[in-house]
Amino acid sequence: MARLVIVSNRVPDVADSGPRAGGLAVGLADALVPGSLWFGWSGQRVAQRSDEIHTATEDGITYATIDLAEDDYRSYYLGFSNATLWPLFHMMPSLVSFDNAGYNAYRDVNEQFARTLATLIAPDDLIWIHDYQLLGLAEALRQLGVGNRIGFFLHIPFPAPALFDLLPPAEELLHGLLAHDVVGFQTEQDRGHFLGAMYQRGISLQGNDAWHEGRRLHSMVTPIGVDVDAFNRLAVRAVRRVEARRVVESLAGRALMISADRLDYTKGLPARFDAYGRFLSRFPEQLRRISFLQVAAPSREEVDQYKALRDELDYKAGAINGEYSDFDWVPLRYMTRAAGRGVLAGMFRISRIGLVTPLRDGMNLVAMEYIAAQDPLNPGVLILSRFAGAATLLPEALLVNPYDVDQMAEAINTAMLMTLEERQERHVALLERIRTHDATAYCRSFVAVLSQAEG
Repeated sequence: MARLVIVSNRVPDVADSGPRAGGLAVGLADALVPGSLWFGWSGQRVAQRSDEIHTATEDGITYATIDLAEDDYRSYYLGFSNATLWPLFHMMPSLVSFDNAGYNAYRDVNEQFARTLATLIAPDDLIWIHDYQLLGLAEALRQLGVGNRIGFFLHIPFPAPALFDLLPPAEELLHGLLAHDVVGFQTEQDRGHFLGAMYQRGISLQGNDAWHEGRRLHSMVTPIGVDVDAFNRLAVRAVRRVEARRVVESLAGRALMISADRLDYTKGLPARFDAYGRFLSRFPEQLRRISFLQVAAPSREEVDQYKALRDELDYKAGAINGEYSDFDWVPLRYMTRAAGRGVLAGMFRISRIGLVTPLRDGMNLVAMEYIAAQDPLNPGVLILSRFAGAATLLPEALLVNPYDVDQMAEAINTAMLMTLEERQERHVALLERIRTHDATAYCRSFVAVLSQAEG
């Protein structure tokens, strides 16, 4: 059986004894069997570029990492990856910043990854590359003579062709993607945008396949998911923890609405705060009946746009609490620090409403984890942005336009008034959907297709 080699920008820290933080580490848990290799950046920065490899083993899985030079961190990671690709792929072109130095560093780091990875792989290994930071890795591997089957999965949206064309190196990036055997996307819309960009450049298409220089590239849609039962067990345990008990006591019978995000401009937090303020204004009968807990883990704090976002949210949170607080009630609890998955699982389970309203998102595992955490006898209501990839899978959620403050305010009121019977009916349907599209289905479907690729 071929060994699976996972490649991502960051690799989980095996020295961290706590639960995996979520996202990729959780989604790939089923694929990582003893003997697998996970390769990427250690998270450490050094003064000079180095190909030195650090290895660690946990549960039979090898984690191999390299450090990033400080200049590469700023130009490759903060620069081209997160100041150029991230906003453009999330369809926010006004926030895009591009310079040639950043793109050159991006290519250099992809080539550094390729040189290092080439020393670690065997000819029959399956290589599965993840996300937008490594769009050029497969091409760099091919240039080194690597003939392995190589797959790529994009976790964030792929922009419409007209937006993608705004990138000065758009053609080079697309050419790099053609070096894969399989590319995967979260939604049909993302795949359609990708194939449309290929078509505009005269690449030969046959159905969902692209042909270029004798190589067949197969595109597929396989949304990432969560381990439903494991997260439910985590939530059941978590409600007995002191953090959950303290929150329940502080609510004094009020409903809890919760959101949990990275502090990122794609997550729609300013409009979300505005919507909550609009809800309190339009539906005064709900005053003192609800408390909103927003957990916003700091992210990319070196970037000016993120500093400005935090300042804006601090102001909005203060305005809401200044307007509506009472002596024994604060309507908005706003935390700008990370919370562990166990703590969040407990908060999800005790909440009446989960508010997940990104302006654009590849999938959004928080929405799925919120569903998985619920008590089926007394489930909460999920309010979900229709611009999250998860909305294509979860139509029984209350779907909203995250730019429409009044619609979100009305959805909060609808969730507060929803009967137990309707909440249960929606939850049964949503739970079945996330079981169908769970982490196991995600991993197995992609690896099965990659295993059959011609190479």
